[in-house]
Amino acid sequence: MNNYAQKGSEAGEKASHVKRFEDLEAWKAARRLVRFVYKLTARELFARDFGLRDQIQRAAVSAMNNSAEGFERGSNKDFVKFLFIAKGSAGEVRSMLYVALDQSYISQQDFDEGMKLCIETSRTIWGLIKVLRGKNTWVTGLKDS
Repeated sequence: MNNYAQKGSEAGEKASHVKRFEDLEAWKAARRLVRFVYKLTARELFARDFGLRDQIQRAAVSAMNNSAEGFERGSNKDFVKFLFIAKGSAGEVRSMLYVALDQSYISQQDFDEGMKLCIETSRTIWGLIKVLRGKNTWVTGLKDS
């Protein structure tokens, strides 16, 4: 059973022991992002752009799944590696929201909501990475600024 300390940087949560990936705030934030992306891409104009639709969906799902997979790997080093991938995927969704806005597939309001969810996901993942990097079981040359 995993015993990872989890802390979201923005939420100011107390570190707690998490036994399932479903309890991770980072995974929950990514799940909210996935739900949002799937709602957007179901709209007629967006749905017709198969390349963009599929890519933004894959990126959102990647943020959620990499958070889960990393947790299940059983080591902080692997977990952090997968969290960095998840964070990158959230950034990819953010970038594609600009494409969707520029192509008039989504409104400014949808864009703003999507950006908020992407940033929330990235920040929550980053908070978890910082907590895990502080553990003695994972050594890195990276330094926080």
